[in-house]
Amino acid sequence: MLDLLRKRRSVRRYRDEEIKPEVVELLKEAALRSPTSRNFRPWRFVFVTDREKLAALSRAKESGSSFLAGARLGVVVCADEEESDVWIEDCSIASIILQLAGLSLGLGSCWIQIRLRMHADSVTSEEYVRSVLGLPENIRVESMIAFGCPDEDLEPVPATELQREKILSS
Repeated sequence: MLDLLRKRRSVRRYRDEEIKPEVVELLKEAALRSPTSRNFRPWRFVFVTDREKLAALSRAKESGSSFLAGARLGVVVCADEEESDVWIEDCSIASIILQLAGLSLGLGSCWIQIRLRMHADSVTSEEYVRSVLGLPENIRVESMIAFGCPDEDLEPVPATELQREKILSS
């Protein structure tokens, strides 16, 4: 696990190469095995492979989501907020589980924050994503994750660059 964490980087460029269906199925399993507070499982996952929908979703934010258009898979991580008061935390955990699972399967990925972001002056990113996917109002969108075969080779963050001052002593 520590080796995966050392290698994990935000990959925003992907080769024009399909992701095998069996790999997508493994990602689905990983998402559904994510830890969840009190086992409420409020999360929902929308796996998007349609290139037109990926392009539409890549416009969810004014900046920071355009690379989704070049991905071969986008996973929208959302939840029914009425099922749990900690849906945000559960979705965040599921998002990183998906990213680490993807890395273990040879994929690159990058998180796209949606909740509390804007698509345009009067439309939130959540509203936009819900409209693209036809999701009901009670579904809240936390994030999207772009997946693909990496077309960039990013070096791990060196141990010397870790911000050890963030570890507080008791």
